[in-house]
Amino acid sequence: MITLANVRKTYGEEVTVGPVDLEIPSGGMTALIGPNGAGKSTLLTMIGRLLDLDEGTIDIAGYNVASTRSQDLARIVSVLRQENHYVTRLTVRQLVGFGRFPHSRGRLTRADEQVISRCIDFLDLSPLEHRYLDQLSGGQRQRAYVAMVLAQETDHVLLDEPLNNLDMRHSVSMMQHLRRACDEMGRTILIVLHDVNFASHYADRICAVKDGRVVEFGTPAEIMDDAVLTRVFETPVTVLEGPRGRLATFY
Repeated sequence: MITLANVRKTYGEEVTVGPVDLEIPSGGMTALIGPNGAGKSTLLTMIGRLLDLDEGTIDIAGYNVASTRSQDLARIVSVLRQENHYVTRLTVRQLVGFGRFPHSRGRLTRADEQVISRCIDFLDLSPLEHRYLDQLSGGQRQRAYVAMVLAQETDHVLLDEPLNNLDMRHSVSMMQHLRRACDEMGRTILIVLHDVNFASHYADRICAVKDGRVVEFGTPAEIMDDAVLTRVFETPVTVLEGPRGRLATFY
């Protein structure tokens, strides 16, 4: 479980995130949605201790994020930021191997290599594992980064807009892989998404953030509602019943 209690972050006089009180259950996928600038990525990076809190506490699986040793926290939670600055002379396998650092401290064992291979296979990257990152498409490269965080073998995985710059086909493929990571690997995934329909179709829970605060939290059936989404995004939204669930239309 991820628990936030009275969490606040202030940037100057006009931008404030919080107070946020939130409990995200273990297991499955929780999607953070909301308008641009709502505070979704800020919340995610604070949960992953990539950004300090001004007030409050965050616990992951009972560990206080602020006070837990870095090497211990790295065995509990892994984070993929939106900005990935890759080194061109790095292969897919070398990149995924970085996910094992909290366990191997840079000295890969046979067991580490097996985990790396398993995550590469899981993301359908086996034919590309010896390719350099600058030889890959954007979608392939993003899958390699996700394989890296999965190779860290943490129960909790935080992903900041992993669909950024992906086309529709690659976005669908990525969400399918992440859904499988929840179902087959037992990972708890917290993901920032801009597309509410992806959130509705793949997530178990949706957390809507607006003006730095959590304004709605529930199942897709509860959040995918005309009035709820219109209030969150401040634009008219109509939710339609489709053959595979509810779809939001904006106009």
